Amino acid sequence: MRLNLIPVCVGLLWLAGAAPAAPAKPNIIFLLADDIGYADLSCYGAKHAQTPNLDRLAAQGCRFTDAHSPASTCTPTRRAFLTGVYSWRQQAGSSIAPGDAPLSIQPGTSTAASLMKSAGYKTGVVGKWHLGLGPEGGPDWNGEIKPSPLDVGFDYMFIMAATGDRVPTVYIENRHVVNLDPKDPITVSYKAKVGIDPTGAENPELLKLKHTHGHDMTIVNGVGRIGWMTGGKAARWKDEDMADTFTGKALKFIEDNKSGPFFLYFATHNIHVPRVPNPRFKGTSPVGTRGDSIHELDDTTGKLLAKLDELKLTDNTLLIFTSDNGGVMDDGYEDVGKTNYHPNAPLRGYKGGIFEGGHRVPLIARWPGHIKPGTQSGALMAHLDMPATFAAVAGVKIPEGQCSDSINVLPALLGQTKQSPRETFVAHNGGTKGPFALRVGDWKFLEANANAGYGKAKSNPKADAKNPPAPQLFNLAMDLSETNNLAAVQPQRLAEMAALLAKIRGVTPTAPPATPKAGR
Repeated sequence: MRLNLIPVCVGLLWLAGAAPAAPAKPNIIFLLADDIGYADLSCYGAKHAQTPNLDRLAAQGCRFTDAHSPASTCTPTRRAFLTGVYSWRQQAGSSIAPGDAPLSIQPGTSTAASLMKSAGYKTGVVGKWHLGLGPEGGPDWNGEIKPSPLDVGFDYMFIMAATGDRVPTVYIENRHVVNLDPKDPITVSYKAKVGIDPTGAENPELLKLKHTHGHDMTIVNGVGRIGWMTGGKAARWKDEDMADTFTGKALKFIEDNKSGPFFLYFATHNIHVPRVPNPRFKGTSPVGTRGDSIHELDDTTGKLLAKLDELKLTDNTLLIFTSDNGGVMDDGYEDVGKTNYHPNAPLRGYKGGIFEGGHRVPLIARWPGHIKPGTQSGALMAHLDMPATFAAVAGVKIPEGQCSDSINVLPALLGQTKQSPRETFVAHNGGTKGPFALRVGDWKFLEANANAGYGKAKSNPKADAKNPPAPQLFNLAMDLSETNNLAAVQPQRLAEMAALLAKIRGVTPTAPPATPKAGR
């Protein structure tokens, strides 16, 4: 399915003679935000938040309107991005991982990082990992953490193991927990309470941020988490400082490797729950905490852009910003604020669903002299295309049998073509069994019992929970909001797409359940 590598210089035809040619291997930064919806940035039409730095990035590059996360939840998207393989093809990493999960990428697997490393790049990951650590049974939090990102292509790591709402609430730099006192060892469990730390269920009076569902286990910094932990008091993070901590480490990696080339995978925690922005952002948006967190994310982006400018690296850096899945409002805490907007408008659905709102996400790419500024593209692409695309940029060959679902979309990224090399795309929530959705051209097929995502909470009144127990079919060119189900009037197309999905997945096709007759 992958295209052959193409010379980067073709993308310069529109600027021939305008500037000296950049070095053959540019720096690459993949800035992956968390839970940012299609309509959460002002350059994508947001009114509830202002994102001047991301708007600047769009003005200096290309804004993509048909980009997709490989899944509508975090772990499977991240695994697919790094490996170039749909996460539903294997059990490990196909669903949201607990904080004590083992590493879901087998060492020796080709990843975006290992490909860049083989091309002479220094590679680093900063921020949210959420792909497991250590062997089966989980990592040794009090010793050397191995295997880890360092064993799948990265030279440097400064990460959180999972998410901010999961234990352990500590940072890990290279193979060790940061600031861990050996006299206060860490114990983590997702099965039963450990230690005597207070919990949200037992001590709700100690919470500074109340939960709406779940998140009632060990309390850290006044926030109830998923899972129980004890120990590691000196190593525990402060939520309000998390964005600054990750940003500082990302900037240091750039500074340390300014002679290049480098590949930085910067996965922010913003705007995942718990949303606890630094006090300097409190009240900066008209909609409350969720909007304030978007502003903090934009501030992170601004600092990144400023560092590239300071080091005169802007012109030789391919910078891509996107999100790991669609937006969500109430995801377990009272940290939403006002709910008079839809983070994924005009799309249907939310994070966790296979309607467009779950997986169609913002994607902005900037590479001065290669990507024409101030442009927009409707080319279809997905995060799992990045390994093949980065390999094309770096001029490195992907080993046989690796990154098998990744397609080189560099021609579309550079604006050389409006038609993407990607012809199909499979969306899912998580796991290996579905339901799945298949995209072919303008048409989208959804298997029976398609889910709308995490939008059923009371703060999301626009969520559509009335999903039929039969397959659905939509023409996105005419119906981007997926409101007019054409399954009953296009039975042949429905059957053909069901069969193609089965073929892509490598399973035996089954006849789709009967659909209601037109007019009923």
